[in-house]
Amino acid sequence: MNNFKAIFFAFTVIFTLLSTGAHSKEFVVSYDGFYDRLKVVNKGDFEFAQVNFYITDIATGDACLIKTGRIITERQEFALNYTDQAQLLLPYDQQLDKDKAVIVIEPINEQHDCQLKLQIEAREFANGDLNKHQMFQLNAEFDDLLSDLSGFFISKLMSFLLPEQKGLVLTFAQTVNIDDKAFNCKDAVCHVAIPGDWEDDNTAFTTTSPLLKVTPWITK
Repeated sequence: MNNFKAIFFAFTVIFTLLSTGAHSKEFVVSYDGFYDRLKVVNKGDFEFAQVNFYITDIATGDACLIKTGRIITERQEFALNYTDQAQLLLPYDQQLDKDKAVIVIEPINEQHDCQLKLQIEAREFANGDLNKHQMFQLNAEFDDLLSDLSGFFISKLMSFLLPEQKGLVLTFAQTVNIDDKAFNCKDAVCHVAIPGDWEDDNTAFTTTSPLLKVTPWITK
């Protein structure tokens, strides 16, 4: 990652990679940017934290729902796996990186001006894992992953440019109310500050609403 991209990532956690023209029918992006970030995750010791990739509309932030998707090299073509929420399910494949593969996506809505969104999220973190120890571990993994993705230049030499991670953001299916001073909940979203004494505490939090996702709580 060059210095400019590292700084941009450090401030946003969401970034856009080079694609075709703004109003092109197809969204095209190089595989190498995915591979570099997947490599960081695979080299790390992360039980919960992962990097996910989504295609979103620049103007609205809504998902750019996918009609078709392909992974193309000079000699081969593969089907692209993706979800109905426009999350790209990409392989971690060194050969695709060496072969200069590109991702070609045709959105359902041709009017969408699509961009690539990188999101640090929890892997398989359900309500049953909602206890203080697990949340402490996840918070630490998010912090490590954010630092690793930002690269040596930023994390070691210009650490003041890194965003501050204040804790976790929990998104539920419905409105929740959790009686703990570490939780600041509004409707279905809770911002959680993670105290140091949670490391060895297995106290669980009970909620009736399904937990949809957990992401870092980032401030700039």
